[in-house]
Amino acid sequence: MVDSWERARHILEVAGLDPGRLAHLAPLTGGTYNTVEELRLTDGSRYVLKIPPAAAVPGLRHEKRLLVSEAEFYRSAARVGVPAPRTVSAGDDFLLMTALPGDPWDGTLTDPEQTALRTELGRQVARLHGVTGPGHGYPSGALGPLAPDWRTAFTAMFDAVLDDARRYGAPLPRPVDAVVRTAASAYGALDEVTDPCLVHFDLWRGNILVDRADGRARIGGLIDGERMFWGDPLADFVSLALLGDIRKDEDFLAGYREAGGRARFDAPARLRLALYRAYLYLIMLTETIPREAGEQQRHWVQETVAPELVAALDEIEATS
Repeated sequence: MVDSWERARHILEVAGLDPGRLAHLAPLTGGTYNTVEELRLTDGSRYVLKIPPAAAVPGLRHEKRLLVSEAEFYRSAARVGVPAPRTVSAGDDFLLMTALPGDPWDGTLTDPEQTALRTELGRQVARLHGVTGPGHGYPSGALGPLAPDWRTAFTAMFDAVLDDARRYGAPLPRPVDAVVRTAASAYGALDEVTDPCLVHFDLWRGNILVDRADGRARIGGLIDGERMFWGDPLADFVSLALLGDIRKDEDFLAGYREAGGRARFDAPARLRLALYRAYLYLIMLTETIPREAGEQQRHWVQETVAPELVAALDEIEATS
């Protein structure tokens, strides 16, 4: 068993920081895959350390080398001025980054604050979507090299999670073969995507920090970019309206369009959005098995997420 303090001091030394200045080390909650810890030094500076699980720990196929993707997200966000952690040091088995001000978005915000923050979030996400990569898919290489086109990349991503569902015997609301047939009927819509844009793909409220340091609620930063990929910007709208419909979020869409983001919902776009909803909800249903989720979590996923997967598949069948 590796001592957490010893490990943190070693990583600080690798990063060129004085390990003797480590004054505080505590686990951070909220994540479900990596080990996440807060480091505070004697001068008050704060860092976040992520450690991936051991290679032998069961996981989904796309979850290999997630920290490579996370570091890529932070580099890309910095290019367009979107607040996000800055990578201090990274290795095959760790990622050390700066800590950001604020706390995860919760239910304490007033309606005017919600409006202002959703509009600002829309502007920030539009800036992220202006960043393009060298190819389509996960930069980690977990599913192979980047693909020259989005259809090739996304169908490989979708097939991988379905392989995971088969391998782990995940309880899906429809047989895997039926999901395959329904999804395949919509794959032609993927050909409309030509640019490999930056997609965070996990922008639910828990990964959006709200800072009140000056008394006014503002976005302190976007975190946990480990699920990012290069692909269709529309895919980000799934987690941004998790278990909901982004088309009803007028404040977000106003900010997004104001900053140059394109948000059309014609028939091909609706098909793609349904595919991305199905992809995320398949992940959420399948990951409960290798992560040995508790009974309460498994029940919530079956009662809440499974119907959303069915709704996405129904929409594909009705539209394609």
